[in-house]
Amino acid sequence: MSNISGKTLVAWGLQPGAWFKEALPLARQLREDGKTDKEIIQALFPLQAAKAVEEGVPLRTNNIPFGQFIEPEGDDEKANVAGVLAHMDALMRVPTIERGAVMPDACPSGSAIGTIPVGGVVATKNAIHPGFHSADICCSMAISVFKRDTPVDYVLDIAMKATHFGVGKRTASEVRQHKDLVSLVNGFEANPFLKGLEDYAIHHFMTQGDGNHFFYVGELESTGQMAIVTHHGSRGLGGQLYKRGKAAAERHTRIVAPRIPLHNAWIEADSQVGQDYWQALQALRLWTKMNHFAIHNLVAKRLGNQIIGQFWNEHNFVFQRSDGLFYHAKGATPSFKGFSKDDQGLTLIPMNMAQPILIAEHKNNENALGFAPHGAGRNLSRTAHIKRLMEEFGDTRGLGPNAIKAIMDRETAGLDVRFYTGDPDVSELPSAYKNASQVQAQIEKFELAKIADRILPRGSIMAGEMKWHKGKKPKKDTQPAEAA
Repeated sequence: MSNISGKTLVAWGLQPGAWFKEALPLARQLREDGKTDKEIIQALFPLQAAKAVEEGVPLRTNNIPFGQFIEPEGDDEKANVAGVLAHMDALMRVPTIERGAVMPDACPSGSAIGTIPVGGVVATKNAIHPGFHSADICCSMAISVFKRDTPVDYVLDIAMKATHFGVGKRTASEVRQHKDLVSLVNGFEANPFLKGLEDYAIHHFMTQGDGNHFFYVGELESTGQMAIVTHHGSRGLGGQLYKRGKAAAERHTRIVAPRIPLHNAWIEADSQVGQDYWQALQALRLWTKMNHFAIHNLVAKRLGNQIIGQFWNEHNFVFQRSDGLFYHAKGATPSFKGFSKDDQGLTLIPMNMAQPILIAEHKNNENALGFAPHGAGRNLSRTAHIKRLMEEFGDTRGLGPNAIKAIMDRETAGLDVRFYTGDPDVSELPSAYKNASQVQAQIEKFELAKIADRILPRGSIMAGEMKWHKGKKPKKDTQPAEAA
């Protein structure tokens, strides 16, 4: 008899509910038939979606077809894609959604059925869904190309002092030197979604957060010119706006569609609340752009090296196109002309610290809603990836220093890779991500973007292991600021 229980299903990423009464016997029978975990999960996800409808979730009875631009390779990716497609199938039943697409880097981003996956794009009518852009509002990429080459170790030495990852903040006196930022923040008072968030805008400026955010040094494949690339979003400011937007969406949806799952809640775009939220999103976009280039310009100043070219793009945002629809990109890069007023016709698509960052020209594949992937994506969660490494090195208690060094040596050979905290985060090393060549090949096959150039890796700074991720609460924001 199989030992599969409800806890097993939850661990596999399935949402608990009355449907478990049917799911458990099916899962146990499949196990007795010799099916693997992956095959059982693939069988259960569609059942979960169907039961959600039967049990009264007021979504469309049938989903709207969506574009699929992902071809799985290997067992891990096949299981990953099965979960992505099941979530999209349920998501496309939300009544505000008109169109949808899945990018090559897609992966699930939650267990509640119908949660938009990373690499998912949906177009909605008169609706802005905070849950579809998530808390990391305007997560984005920025590049600066330099006039002269500089040794990578020196660039990273300067960058370790010029940028900031993790707990801590900048002082108001440091930040108030940026007059455009001060002008932007002074306007927060007039917007109900931004009023009271001024301190977040000041103290989190010129910081990059944690997780997969980075500072990357490389060279253009076409010319050999040195370039730096940063990856981060709108920090605590965006997180606070997301909380307010989510609350407003839930209030609205409870009134107009009380049985819609709240992770699919929306704000009516043409209402005053919707207009205020839209303007707040645009302010966050401007703040994030300033944040990227303030770090770049400080590095350039301290290097004594001239920046001769810059551009940037977001990959976690909401865009309104000429058809009037709102295009929500959860980890997807715009690839259509005029996606923003500052669009220069190019976007950045990173892979991992040991692989080139792609510089892409727009393709405007309408079947893909005019989007491309935002990177290589994951097949496994951070926890699952680390668990696999622990099994490889024969220690279920954790990875010791020798194991971590061996993993670092094999995955970052020839590169100057640093972690801001000093403690490596192995869940952000190249093996945690999908095959970069495969993702690039799918970009080209499906004509999602045109690869115009690549930034070859020399080195990078990642946040590193944050001690408070291991159950310790962060100290109140009283730490001294990093010197700018």
